[in-house]
Amino acid sequence: MYKVSEHINLQEVTVQDDYPVMEHFYTIQGEGVHTGKAAYFIRTAGCDVGCWWCDVKESWEEEKHPRVSVDFLVNQVKQSGTDMAVITGGEPLLHNLDSLTSAIRKEGVKTHIETSGSSPISGFFDWITLSPKRFKKPLDEIFPYVDELKVVVLTKKDLIWAEENAKKCPPHTHLLLQPEWDTPQSIPLIVEYVKKNPRWGISLQTHKYLQVP
Repeated sequence: MYKVSEHINLQEVTVQDDYPVMEHFYTIQGEGVHTGKAAYFIRTAGCDVGCWWCDVKESWEEEKHPRVSVDFLVNQVKQSGTDMAVITGGEPLLHNLDSLTSAIRKEGVKTHIETSGSSPISGFFDWITLSPKRFKKPLDEIFPYVDELKVVVLTKKDLIWAEENAKKCPPHTHLLLQPEWDTPQSIPLIVEYVKKNPRWGISLQTHKYLQVP
């Protein structure tokens, strides 16, 4: 489904020539609904959320990373042969993503985003994954567009947080709970919760098992 945030006028797309990028690479989507699918990842630099368990903390400081042109990124996506590009971070919605996503979609490649939803939505997406954080809550404007709700679970408080966010999502949204890689002790908690609440599923970071980026 083609999506665009309600406040964006298609005739007034914000034009931006480049973005701060920590890394970009062709790989396999490791978690969530699209696990196992080939995808080109673009990891923008800059984050104001600061999850303590984040495994890419080097992406947080925007000024430490180069600005990369939209034309270059789109060309890399096109040359990879993928049919799916994932914009991630950092927190990608710190940047206006109109130019990047519209340019990628013009090449016939689907655009996905993985975001905390804590900054205003921008860009054109075929799939939106929301991973909300209790210490910097998502803005309400993103919830009508959420295809996949993916909540990292460490304690029972995170299960309560997951349900609070699920209530705001559309009926079609895929609901997933994910253990944090370095604290697997939450797995029994998640398993028991999903058994009792089967509308939820479990997401795992399979790319770490496969040892791919």
